[in-house]
Amino acid sequence: MHAYEDSATWAPEPTRPRWQLVLRFAATLVCLPVLCALWLAVAAVLFVVGMFAEAITAVSKGFERGYLRFLDNALNGITSLGSWFVTWPELRHEGDTEYYRARVDRCVADWTDLASAPRKPKKARPPVECTIPLDDYRGVGAGYVAEVALGQGWELRPSDVRKEVRLWWSAASQVDP
Repeated sequence: MHAYEDSATWAPEPTRPRWQLVLRFAATLVCLPVLCALWLAVAAVLFVVGMFAEAITAVSKGFERGYLRFLDNALNGITSLGSWFVTWPELRHEGDTEYYRARVDRCVADWTDLASAPRKPKKARPPVECTIPLDDYRGVGAGYVAEVALGQGWELRPSDVRKEVRLWWSAASQVDP
């Protein structure tokens, strides 16, 4: 955290009212199947349109890039409709700091294991960047994520801590022998 950043944004999120969580969870149970069906239907339509657009992409690379960007934006837009969903663990553990501490510790440890794994020949390099979403650290705050991550060799990347904390594996800057 830099001196110019507001320390309040790195603190835990306020606990949401139980009635609101229960209402959102019930709406999630109803809306999730509808959202999944909508996503599949849009993906199928875009796939069929893409088959016909293949003739145009043989001539124009700009059309192909534009179509792929449109496809990505359309499917991500549908996925973001579910951003208000509440999962069962969120409903059960809202305000439980020990649960969120364990969740952050496990998440950062998993990313550390992946990033510190030795590179295998003819395989992709281990990931050097990761993103910890707000759902994982809601009860303890982004400051705790930074503390745990810095202790395991990660560096902070510019992040909007109201959504996610981005990290970079600092050992990745070392040159392989």
